[in-house]
Amino acid sequence: MADGQTRDGRLLIALGFASIAILFLIYARLGNSEITPDALTSVERLGVMFYVLLIVALGAISYGMYQYHRQKIGTEKDDPFSIIANITWNKKSRRIFTITAIAYGLFFSLTSGILVYQPDVIFSKHYGVQVPSAFIAPCCGDIGYVPKFIFYITEHLGMQIIPLNLILQIAVSYLVGLNMAIAANAFSILRKGAGAGSVAAVTGLFIACPTCAGTFVSLFLSSSGAVAFTLAITQLQTLFIAISIPLLVTTPIIMAKKIKSSGWSCKVQP
Repeated sequence: MADGQTRDGRLLIALGFASIAILFLIYARLGNSEITPDALTSVERLGVMFYVLLIVALGAISYGMYQYHRQKIGTEKDDPFSIIANITWNKKSRRIFTITAIAYGLFFSLTSGILVYQPDVIFSKHYGVQVPSAFIAPCCGDIGYVPKFIFYITEHLGMQIIPLNLILQIAVSYLVGLNMAIAANAFSILRKGAGAGSVAAVTGLFIACPTCAGTFVSLFLSSSGAVAFTLAITQLQTLFIAISIPLLVTTPIIMAKKIKSSGWSCKVQP
């Protein structure tokens, strides 16, 4: 059983998520303890190690998901995950997935504050930093929000990476890309079916942009109102995105079940 889980990637996925949870708990204990000037260098090194291990864990999850996808290809099973794997294993789906995931990832970076563009601020003058430069802000904050990785790219463009936001960006971008790839195939498969099939197919499009709501509403506010609204919505952004993840996970399963009920054959097209 363990060997089968290794081959289909489930063990790697579980180990990756467990490692991330352990990393957060360990750093929350060590990174938020009282830091003396002498201990600052050690804590900064701890922050660098945190990101190295986080990248390794994310890589394990990604490879595990790839293995799981491959294992589901061409199987005789007609469960939702096998259907999802088979209908997205083609060049068109991979193109839709890649373009959508990258585009949404960039949009998420801007709306969540990961990518910061301030045309009216000169970073080297206002913050007294060297451009370009990067550093770890090891302390202090709630679990998942430290350590921060800050990168000044140009005088007006920078990045502020928060661990929890980084994980949410990757997870939601992946799910949005997957939803769009499945929705595109569902339209093709169900277009000759009943109207309910089309409704199920388009569901993925309505939830494909969890961060769009705040941006859309802000377009109808005055300049001062938009600024106030943006500041207010930013405080709830992470929670709002986290709540949207179950919806992004559930929708592909609903579409897969609708495709199954349409009589589609779970068969990989050459």
